[in-house]
Amino acid sequence: MSETSGPVVSYIIAQADVPAPGAGVGTEGGSHETGGSAHGVQIGTPGEEAHGSNFPPFDATTYPSQFIWLAIAFGALYLLMSRIALPRIANILEERHDRIADDREEAARLTAESEAAAVAYEKALAAARGKAQGIAGETRDKLSAEAETKRKTLEAELSAKLSAAEAQIATTKESAMSNVRGIAIDAASTIVNELIGEAPASHAVETAVDTAIKS
Repeated sequence: MSETSGPVVSYIIAQADVPAPGAGVGTEGGSHETGGSAHGVQIGTPGEEAHGSNFPPFDATTYPSQFIWLAIAFGALYLLMSRIALPRIANILEERHDRIADDREEAARLTAESEAAAVAYEKALAAARGKAQGIAGETRDKLSAEAETKRKTLEAELSAKLSAAEAQIATTKESAMSNVRGIAIDAASTIVNELIGEAPASHAVETAVDTAIKS
């Protein structure tokens, strides 16, 4: 027999000594079988030992402690959320809501102010236009009145100057006509004296000159 056949034979003997489920352990044979079972467990493979144990969360004997710790963890989480996290979240939401409401009120106020400013601007612009038109009309009427006054004054001055010029012309004409009459009388007397060798009567010469001037 080879050296590797020893452990195999021991494993087979150990499996043969494992007692059936529910077998008694008080008898000598039972003690021998239990000892063989223990001996068999020691030489068994690791996979069989792991297969025989239970996962602790799925072990029914740990359910009460798991429920207790679950209740403690849930209560602690509830207290943490209700006393710290949820109030902070509520405060943040309330502050955000208040801020949004304030922003809306501010936007509405600014909109109303801008609309009021636009209406006031339109009124001021209309008043300025009316005032400008009134000022333009007053200025036009004033300039027209001043121009009319200046025209009348100029016409009066021109009329006075024209009258003075006509009077001066008339005076100059009369003066010139007087000089012409005297010159004509002297010239006629001289011509008649040269022609007939005798000085004519001054009365006759003046009458003849006046008749010639009038004609």
